[in-house]
Amino acid sequence: MENLPQPPTRTTVWRLIAFAALTLLSGCASGEFGEIYPSFVNASVHDWVGRGPDKIPPSVFEFTDDERALRDLAYPLIEPPFDRQKWYSVAGEWGLFHTNPAEHQKYFERLMEDPHKSSSGRYAQLNEDIRNDSARLAQFFETAGRVLDIDQKRMKSLDYVSALGKGERQSALRRVRENAHVVDLVRRSLGDRVAAYQFALERLVVVIPSAQAVDAERLLRQLQDQIARYDQLPPTWQREPSLARSN
Repeated sequence: MENLPQPPTRTTVWRLIAFAALTLLSGCASGEFGEIYPSFVNASVHDWVGRGPDKIPPSVFEFTDDERALRDLAYPLIEPPFDRQKWYSVAGEWGLFHTNPAEHQKYFERLMEDPHKSSSGRYAQLNEDIRNDSARLAQFFETAGRVLDIDQKRMKSLDYVSALGKGERQSALRRVRENAHVVDLVRRSLGDRVAAYQFALERLVVVIPSAQAVDAERLLRQLQDQIARYDQLPPTWQREPSLARSN
């Protein structure tokens, strides 16, 4: 089991956290209107989720309740299961440490790396991780539906707002893009996770065959069906009244 992504050292984690804290308090957090970014002043742990790798500044608008909930619900679905509840997890929560979840074999390697875990324990861990993902989908996608719907109305409303400043328009467009990026991140992550779970299950059947594989296969099929349903069927949320005024 070589070349596993290594977690940061404790010293590195605390340095990153200290740096983040100083950044939040520094004057470098100024917004486009000469203000401190509201997202820095009222920073929540997952506010960074959805900000792209490019150098475009984030929206200076504060998050709605649904936008913040969207990010909180997204993080467990993009965080690799093997990084949960580790001593370094706080760095990941704040976006200071990332592991690439797209390398499907890494999940299996992490599942097998504890020499003291029994074969039944490995299957139980796989089943628990799949169940956890399944349980999180409904709330995330219902919240995503509300956010994306209101963003459509926000875009239409831009044409009806009087004396809309350039900075305000830019921040609105950036927030819409950030929200869409959160949903895209989760969709891609779910595809990677299903592939990782499938890879692990197939290897477990060869390495430590057990009747527990039947349960894992059933749970994985249910997760795949859930993902497909959220990709294809209309959302179940109630549409809000339009924000845009008609002519």
